[in-house]
Amino acid sequence: MNILITGSTGMIGTALIDSLQALDHRVTRLTRAPLQSREPVVQWNPAAGRLNANEIEGFDAVVHLAGESIAAGRWTAAQKAKIRDSRVQGTKLLSETLAKLAKPPKVLVCASAIGYYGNRGDEILREDSKIGSGFLAEVCQAWENAADPARQKGLRVVHLRNGLVLSPKGGALAKMLLPFKLGVGGIIGDGRQYWSWVSLDDVVGAFRHALTNENLHGAANLVAPRPVTNHEFTKTLGKVLSRPTIFPLPALAARLALGEMADDLLLSSARIEPARLLATGYKFHHPDLEQALRALLGKN
Repeated sequence: MNILITGSTGMIGTALIDSLQALDHRVTRLTRAPLQSREPVVQWNPAAGRLNANEIEGFDAVVHLAGESIAAGRWTAAQKAKIRDSRVQGTKLLSETLAKLAKPPKVLVCASAIGYYGNRGDEILREDSKIGSGFLAEVCQAWENAADPARQKGLRVVHLRNGLVLSPKGGALAKMLLPFKLGVGGIIGDGRQYWSWVSLDDVVGAFRHALTNENLHGAANLVAPRPVTNHEFTKTLGKVLSRPTIFPLPALAARLALGEMADDLLLSSARIEPARLLATGYKFHHPDLEQALRALLGKN
């Protein structure tokens, strides 16, 4: 396949490109800034509404990963605007441009997030569950709706709602490793909140699955089939690292340190099932947390 990818320099994009190229797919990067790359590069500017349709003609598929990191800093009004606008503006511009092409791609696979569901306690959530409340839920809804022009054109559009992506190379797990290795890790808040996690290997696998499986469309939860509470996650990571986990982080301390972000990212509970991925035949590499952590951290 001839595939166009945005957000190609991030953790997921880098891993996905390596995987696609290993399978002999041809990859072109759609980037905001000039980039030294082995792959062809096309530039765009979502904030300014600039994307040359002629330069994205002829691709079989598009993967859209670009967006401001939700953990890049405290959620000031300006930072929240960056998080929202980088997702909605980029998706809208890309979708509208694809819809105008004489020969558009067959599929557009977009990143989304489980923030769509908000804080839901121990309720079991599937793709048809109602939207939650809060900043991330609002962002995710607008982000997914921004792809409507491509959907209306007839493209198969998939929104992969990423959970907590686990990799020692970046993201939440990489930030947790040092305190846990030093023996000062512990539960966050009361530890009862569900964390719906997924290994980076399965993120890559699910994106490949979405590109090729014509039965998958719309929203799909990209989480492992066995979500755990924060207490279970903490104890499992401590076990894998052979370190104690006796230093809890109270909810108040998390809120003082991170503000609103603490409630949406650390203290929020979302018990999510990957119903549509499983129904369309995706087989998880890492369905179990301990097995996933041991594989990711070389602790087998």
